[in-house]
Amino acid sequence: MGNFILEKRAYTFNQIKNGQWEETDHYYHQALTFCQLWLKGHDGFEISTSGSTGKPKTILVKRNQMKASASATGAYFKIEQNSSILCCLNTWMIAGKMMLVRGMEWDANVYLLKANSDPLSENWLTFPLDFVAMVPLQVQASINNPISLQKLKQIKNLIIGGAPSGQNLIGSLKQLEINAYQTFGMTETVSHIALASLLKNDLIYETLPGVVIGVDDKDKLWVQGPMSDQKKLQTNDIVEILNDSQFKWLGRADFVINSGGVKVYPETMEEKIQGMVFEYFGATSYFIYGLPDERLGQKVVLVIEGVQKDGFELETFLTSLQKYVNRFHLPKEVFFLPKFEYTASGKTNRLETIKMII
Repeated sequence: MGNFILEKRAYTFNQIKNGQWEETDHYYHQALTFCQLWLKGHDGFEISTSGSTGKPKTILVKRNQMKASASATGAYFKIEQNSSILCCLNTWMIAGKMMLVRGMEWDANVYLLKANSDPLSENWLTFPLDFVAMVPLQVQASINNPISLQKLKQIKNLIIGGAPSGQNLIGSLKQLEINAYQTFGMTETVSHIALASLLKNDLIYETLPGVVIGVDDKDKLWVQGPMSDQKKLQTNDIVEILNDSQFKWLGRADFVINSGGVKVYPETMEEKIQGMVFEYFGATSYFIYGLPDERLGQKVVLVIEGVQKDGFELETFLTSLQKYVNRFHLPKEVFFLPKFEYTASGKTNRLETIKMII
């Protein structure tokens, strides 16, 4: 039987099951209450979606789906009993809850702390760790902090989700030889259904055991497996299927831009220009979007969080971008906004942010 380890106290799974914890902090109390329900065999849980592509909604997720997801991830990484894992994601959301479930299903020692930008800087954590899930922001902060970096190197398996990892981050992870994986999934599949190694040259997703994939007539991915309760779930993700268990992600159908008959995949383009955006504007949020245009139907624009710097020349910037993207994909305009809108899970809310412009 495993344990939950907090900064001041540790609890066995049996203690959590029997409600024997002293935490009064609201965050820890809700996390441990969820764990208590799980350990008592509760069969269904209401989970909120992130709202990154539309309005957030609450869905009912069955126990067998979450159990199947944890089992498949454990099999993929060959996680053994009594492993050590870190839960540093928001446990109000599915990603954090699934880390708790994995810990309980794997009989692991689970280090539990509040989600923050640099979780590995906590000096009470014990390393090495067998399995950790983080968002790109947390991984980048760990790389930037020499103390956290030494701990990052002691993580056997690291999965990164919540948002795509940029090329700069991927390059750093390769250089450091961190065994890291980008995740692909959604709330309806209770976390990821596929993983892509960031140590390889191409970002190719490989499905977890038991997952079946395919595409519709518009190249949008569908998935089916035990973590979807064996239901065939149609996604809005445009992919290129490589074989029965592997695919490349191109972007969200919601955001595909048709500019003069040329299809532009914003997420793919954002990845390509990340280095140049960093060079010109520093570490800031940005995204590509399609705005209505009388001649082209839609025009490609770049939206950047921040204030336009003195001396910024659009033409010079666009010339620099041509090294990385097709000229037909170049932004026709660049917009600067002081502050983006974000979802509850910390993702850029493109639909709400773009309303500040149109």
